[in-house]
Amino acid sequence: MKKTVTDWKTEAEKISKSIIGLRRDFHRYPELGNAEVRTSERICEYLRSLSVTVVRPFGTAVMGILNGEADGENSRTVALRADMDALPLTEETGLSFSSETPGIMHACGHDFHIAALLGAATLLASRRFELKGTVRFLFEPDEEGMGGAERMIRAGCLDPDVSAVFGLHVSPELPAGQIGIRYGSFYAASNPFRITVNGKSAHGAEPEKGIDAIAAASAVVTAVKALPSLFPDAPSVVSVCSFKSGRAENIIADRAELSGIMRTFGEAARKKLKDAFRETVLRAVAPFGATAEIEIRDSYPGVCNSDPETELAHRKACETFGEGQVTVLERATMTTEDFGYFILRSGGCFAHLGVGPTAPLHNPAFSPDESALSVGAAYLAAVAEEALRVSGVAACRCS
Repeated sequence: MKKTVTDWKTEAEKISKSIIGLRRDFHRYPELGNAEVRTSERICEYLRSLSVTVVRPFGTAVMGILNGEADGENSRTVALRADMDALPLTEETGLSFSSETPGIMHACGHDFHIAALLGAATLLASRRFELKGTVRFLFEPDEEGMGGAERMIRAGCLDPDVSAVFGLHVSPELPAGQIGIRYGSFYAASNPFRITVNGKSAHGAEPEKGIDAIAAASAVVTAVKALPSLFPDAPSVVSVCSFKSGRAENIIADRAELSGIMRTFGEAARKKLKDAFRETVLRAVAPFGATAEIEIRDSYPGVCNSDPETELAHRKACETFGEGQVTVLERATMTTEDFGYFILRSGGCFAHLGVGPTAPLHNPAFSPDESALSVGAAYLAAVAEEALRVSGVAACRCS
């Protein structure tokens, strides 16, 4: 019997009004990381209305499980993910459904991600009789903070046999409804750092009797910001984002605290920059007679899309929307995302969904084009169905 081919784009357009309504509800009531109480309850309520099994792995995290009803051997399990948390920003969009929570706003599109994934769940649940395998819907807390992906993995959300994880992120840089596919390294690895420069206090009129921590720390800022230029073949970023020092206008500061982030692609480049960073800081403070304490924390590993899943997502996006609506992204981004943990565990592909033009992410005027919501839902449903149908072993182009 000939296999029925679902027109996911058309099916998603039919529920577009409903998906937009969901997004506006989540947008109106944003919640910060690990406090997504109303958000997660609303997600659970909606999944249950689709007869999707709901699991609460920990805290505010949610996992929905949809078992396909088509007969067949060697059925697979794939997962789709959305993050849920908002940002500590005061909204300036002027929308009729603006945030009603003072000082909190969905300015990174996580309300969009939730609604698109619930839309995909709606589409897939309506075709469960055609699905051979299981789809898990992962709703992750606190992506903007310490992250939720690792905790979801530890809680067993990918056990025992999730073979691939797919997700997307809104992009103001792409036209509304455009799908952006990136092969290999996509998002950078993140290393937050903190430096304490120790000097010696003295009267401001007698600087020769002290060790100026501000001067030494200023030399550190100049030196570390030049580090990326030493590695032209390995794109990187070093940003000093905080500089705290001084107690009075007539006292030479004996202490300065710097903090910021490093971004790199691949473990080899990550290690090289961390080593160079430590050496550079110590070398910068030495001429002043100051000392430095350096703390570098390994945060998100970045996102490196595995080739088989990326090829699958690329092909299915072209089939669903047409090649003109799909862009292969030539450049990676220095921003970061903890979706990479899912890929490291099971393989997968993270894509971009165009919502532009609008203000940048993390801006209080960010207002994505809602016409892209049905595209996001159709894309996620289409790649999940295709991933259940085919088999492959994840391979990665990242070094």
